[in-house]
Amino acid sequence: MKSVYHIISSIDASTGGPARSVTDLLEALSSKTPSTFDYCLFTIESDSPILDSTINTPYQIHFSKKITKDGLLKKKPALIHIHGIWEVPTSSAAKTAKTDGIPYIYTIRGMLEPWSLTQSPLKKKLALLLYQRRLLNKAFCLHVTAESEMHSLRNLGFKNPIAIIPNGIDLRKFPPQKEYYSKSNGKRILFLSRIHPKKGLEMLIDIWSSLDQGTKQGWYIDIVGNGAADYIAKLQDQIDQTKLNDEVRIYPPAYGIDKFKRYQDARLFILPTYSENFGVVIAEALASYTPVITTYGAPWEDLETQNAGWWTPITPEAMKSALLNALLSPDEVLDVKAVNGRKLIEEKYSIEAVSSNMETLYDWIVNQKEQPNFVNTYE
Repeated sequence: MKSVYHIISSIDASTGGPARSVTDLLEALSSKTPSTFDYCLFTIESDSPILDSTINTPYQIHFSKKITKDGLLKKKPALIHIHGIWEVPTSSAAKTAKTDGIPYIYTIRGMLEPWSLTQSPLKKKLALLLYQRRLLNKAFCLHVTAESEMHSLRNLGFKNPIAIIPNGIDLRKFPPQKEYYSKSNGKRILFLSRIHPKKGLEMLIDIWSSLDQGTKQGWYIDIVGNGAADYIAKLQDQIDQTKLNDEVRIYPPAYGIDKFKRYQDARLFILPTYSENFGVVIAEALASYTPVITTYGAPWEDLETQNAGWWTPITPEAMKSALLNALLSPDEVLDVKAVNGRKLIEEKYSIEAVSSNMETLYDWIVNQKEQPNFVNTYE
């Protein structure tokens, strides 16, 4: 059977969305019967892998201190799928594939979005000039999770075929309620993600401090995640200065059952992000019957079209308007959005549908099958 190797720099729990989406995808791909390919994951050794077990997986995992040509070519794969750019492990894998004539795919992970390119811009311009653009240009295909990211790549001059396949959600981890129950007894707003300047938390705290007490009476914001200690301290200082200690609290990251309980206990989920290539936490919240408030920085227009939440411009005024709208919505309105959100994930973002599309993509590249309709070609 032909092999597909997946490369990611880390699957440590602290890395968040990419580690979860890659391991969930591999679990789904490897569990297909019959399977067209076999799968291996190559990654750097991790203190806290996101997996409950790295032994009982249906695919092989190779942990090492670095990803080497000898390690990748011990058994030559038919295809290499690389997740993320800039870092040494992923670049090494691309160079090996290019040198040895192995087709490879790059999943960009939002790292070439306009906002992302404004962070350490000189370093990224130099990396693109010296090696990264050349490695991307030689990829058989680029993979993105949203149409907006595809347009960003075209605007940067990339002419490769681009596959648009969203991240998938393993709905077995979010079982449906036998009878949907209203969350009307709770008034908790959840932020669960990496605590980072691009997530818009400073804006959120400013907005919350500007709301009158009557509007936000009984509501609380839980900020759950990991991040740089100095930035978390900065946010805590902002909370202290605005006297919001009883209303806005920062908690350590939550994983596994604790994470799912956080979603289930929340009445609303909020991600006021400046840039998100997908936002797996949004999908997880919707799968948990929790309406979502986010910005145009995340590719979630579905929230509006499917009446599952609020999707707003990236401005304090727009975010405040959406937040007020949510806080003042009757329970019946929030319940409708909750059920719609769950239905959206079941129909469009299940890991089964996503992994089937990914396998179809591999089949096109490796076995010269018909080009899938979710692949955009440069014209």
